[in-house]
Amino acid sequence: MSSDDELAERLRAGDETALRAAYDRHGAAVLYLAQRLLGNRADAEDVTQVTFVAAWTGRDGFDPQRGSMLGWLLGIARRKAVDRLRSAAREDRVTETVRAQLAPSEEAETPEKVVDRLVVADELSRLPEEQRRTLELAFFDDLTHPQIAAVTGLPLGTVKSHIRRGMANLRRRWEVDGAAFGSRSAGATRAL
Repeated sequence: MSSDDELAERLRAGDETALRAAYDRHGAAVLYLAQRLLGNRADAEDVTQVTFVAAWTGRDGFDPQRGSMLGWLLGIARRKAVDRLRSAAREDRVTETVRAQLAPSEEAETPEKVVDRLVVADELSRLPEEQRRTLELAFFDDLTHPQIAAVTGLPLGTVKSHIRRGMANLRRRWEVDGAAFGSRSAGATRAL
């Protein structure tokens, strides 16, 4: 029996030290794959952590007859990296929607655009204070996440979380109103 087979047995039995041993043995390979897929060390580290948490919670699903532990872990990492990329793409789309709604336009504003800007302002006012403040700094003041952390004194991860949650709250509210992918009037006709 190979050492990975023994490690897999211990992991499936719920031995927490086996998870640490799996991380020590295969963590670098998982991190390498995540970094190659994401192109960002910080996101790759997050995906590596999420991969091993998923491996622990899904340890009953590992079957050494179907493949190696490394292959199983890399499969989880790949799925988690793809999830992260999809999430980032969704956030980018929402960010562009918010910027388009909030950015002052040199064109004459139509009544629909005025209504959309008022809706965005109203929705922002409903967010918790810290989420609203980080979004305002990001979109109105065009600050980066590290700059927002410096201005507010919040940790960088907290700033990112506030922005992500604030955007998610806005997205949920806009989707209910039918405004996530265009003006409110376009959403209203879709609902009919």
